[in-house]
Amino acid sequence: MAEREAVLCVKQEVTVYRVPAPASGRGSRAADWKLDQPDWTGRLRVTSKGQVAYVKLEDKVSGELFAQAPVETYPGIAVESVTDSSRYFVLRIQDGSGRGAFIGIGFSDREDAFDFNVALQQHFRWVKQDAELLKQEQNLDTGPKLDLGFKEGQTLELNIGNIKKRDRSRPRATGGTGGPVPLLPPPGGKVTTLDPSVSGSPARITPTPPAQQGSNADVTLGVAPVPSGPSKGSQPAEGSPNIWGGFSSVTNWETAKGSHPSGWVQF
Repeated sequence: MAEREAVLCVKQEVTVYRVPAPASGRGSRAADWKLDQPDWTGRLRVTSKGQVAYVKLEDKVSGELFAQAPVETYPGIAVESVTDSSRYFVLRIQDGSGRGAFIGIGFSDREDAFDFNVALQQHFRWVKQDAELLKQEQNLDTGPKLDLGFKEGQTLELNIGNIKKRDRSRPRATGGTGGPVPLLPPPGGKVTTLDPSVSGSPARITPTPPAQQGSNADVTLGVAPVPSGPSKGSQPAEGSPNIWGGFSSVTNWETAKGSHPSGWVQF
């Protein structure tokens, strides 16, 4: 596949001068040229093809090639800066047969000279980077390859660890310290507590009423199972917790006192 030619820089005006070959160990001086009498004026175009850059001098109107300088390294003998100015350079041009000659070129604007210099520097910077990448790829191909594939019979064991499930059950109500839940005390009495550890029905409630006058004994009251709901029209006793269940009126309570149902203690 043929390599494509890329354009790196174009300057519409450049002057050309005949110059002697630079002496060995010495640079060229633009002051030694006849700067007011250029030998040719035209357009400069810098192109690249592969790793080689080309400085081409062309006619402004027709685009006919006047001369070109192949540049394989920069800075090098193909393009050299003069010692007394930044706007002039020495080119080593070649014809089709390979014969070479030295000519001087110059730009009237310093920015044009700067762009010409930068175009050549960037091209050979890219050439150097490509060479380094190619060398790295060759080293990888020739070096030992890492085999990450599974061998026959080889297995992979993953240790995920114990996964704890979050307890979403409803927390048990406590008195703040893990003890029984306190109930509202009856009028003039002490705090009555309900032990939540006792499940099911009936529940055992042990109120501690105030001691009666003339007696130091406490009264223990056993409470029958609480019905699922109060009867229609029933109202809890005023000033006391509704722990009497279905005995919602004085009449029922009096009846219960007279009949002494099973499980009740007579006062």
